[in-house]
Amino acid sequence: MQKAQETAFYTHGHHESVLRSHTWRTAANSAAYLLGVLEPHMRILDVGCGPGTITADLAALVPDGRVTGVDRAPEILEQARATAAGRGLANVGFPVADVHALDFPDDTFCVVHAHQVLQHVGDPVRALREMVRVTKPGGFVAARDGDYAAMTWYPASPGLDDWLELYRRVARANGGEPDAGRRLKAWALRAGLTDVRATSSTWTFSAPDERAWWSGLWADRTVASAYARRAIEGGHATGEELRAVAEAWREWGRAAAGWFGVLHGEILCRKIG
Repeated sequence: MQKAQETAFYTHGHHESVLRSHTWRTAANSAAYLLGVLEPHMRILDVGCGPGTITADLAALVPDGRVTGVDRAPEILEQARATAAGRGLANVGFPVADVHALDFPDDTFCVVHAHQVLQHVGDPVRALREMVRVTKPGGFVAARDGDYAAMTWYPASPGLDDWLELYRRVARANGGEPDAGRRLKAWALRAGLTDVRATSSTWTFSAPDERAWWSGLWADRTVASAYARRAIEGGHATGEELRAVAEAWREWGRAAAGWFGVLHGEILCRKIG
């Protein structure tokens, strides 16, 4: 069993191929399970906000409230601030913070949200406990994470099989858990939450433009991102093997019958007491 640690390397880094995906994310396509509980006055903490597209959407949905987006990487918060400023949002801020030790008082926020974060942290249960600590009684802790082992595609591709096996190995070597989606409910219960609603949702990429976008960003990520560097430096793959995986992605993207499904687990938890 992999020993838990407080910190982990962020497997993807912030290469352009990664941000191509992150900036596509919206509250509608990535946090729909949460939107029904939002009210205009709420204070929201968005943990691991990255370039801030979901954060900005949440701020627009709580015009009488305030949203705080936090990330460990100061450089990505500059992009998040630009995203919010470009939309004319005045009710949002972006300090640097670590989910394992949030610099906020107890019972501060109505909602604490994390999208694709818990799969990358060294101790997701501790992270959830921190998220609970800064949530007001009666408020909500929300998290959504992908589950790599549950991703599926057509047509069959030995190269994409290699990609999945390699990615999961590198992510775990970095201290994360790539199959986080199925574990979110268990982690929430271990963190002391008792009112836990667990759901799932998907992203699907099949239309020609969707296949080109999804396959292209993963092909580029496989050879040019922090993930590629860690795969080589960790002895998990050679440059030649990564280039073969990247070509498998591009070949899948050219397949007229191509289809790719990404499963996400979700938890929406009310803090009792």
